[in-house]
Amino acid sequence: MINTIFQIAQLLFQAYFYAIIFYVLSSWVPPLRESKVGQFAGMIVEPYLGFFKRFIPPLGMIDFSPIVAIFVYHYISGFALTGLATVLNWLA
Repeated sequence: MINTIFQIAQLLFQAYFYAIIFYVLSSWVPPLRESKVGQFAGMIVEPYLGFFKRFIPPLGMIDFSPIVAIFVYHYISGFALTGLATVLNWLA
């Protein structure tokens, strides 16, 4: 049961990571971003990416905020999953 909880959390973090990647790459294909899937990804991902866009201005035509957001997300998810594993092992 505890292992299942950890695997579900890991799957959710991974799915959100891929949603970020999809949303960033869909900016190169405007019809994809305007589709229902692209709008759903934007609804989920834009609040997180918007935080970084406020602090990291684009340099010309290149926006580096998604790259920073992905790195931060990678470390946050790693810390969160490590903490969850510690708590779940403590409960077992």
